[in-house]
Amino acid sequence: MHGTQPEQACPIAPVVDIVFSRWTTPILWALHEFGRQRFVTLERRIPSITPKVLTQRLRQLERDGLITRTYYPEVPPRVEYEISDLGRSLGPLFAHLSTWASDNLPAVDAARAAYDSTGSKSSGAAS
Repeated sequence: MHGTQPEQACPIAPVVDIVFSRWTTPILWALHEFGRQRFVTLERRIPSITPKVLTQRLRQLERDGLITRTYYPEVPPRVEYEISDLGRSLGPLFAHLSTWASDNLPAVDAARAAYDSTGSKSSGAAS
């Protein structure tokens, strides 16, 4: 492994890149929780995302196989997005992360508060 790039040495790095980008998790959660949705509905469920970013993330998720896009040639045209079987397969991972968050985020908050109160951030370079 000597000389191997960190992203190649860590076997979960590609998964983290795919699943845990800023907007991927809320989009997948909304599609999993509420089922098939149109763009406007997703936009309302995730109000802090811009239309441009939502479009980019939906295209990337479709490319990655985590969602499906269905186009209906009606007047006006209709497009719906749905989590795919591959996307649904992430459910156990998200369930474990949710449990971890419930069990451990209070400890993370306490550690941050303790760190911040000591002024450690001004002590120089990290070890």
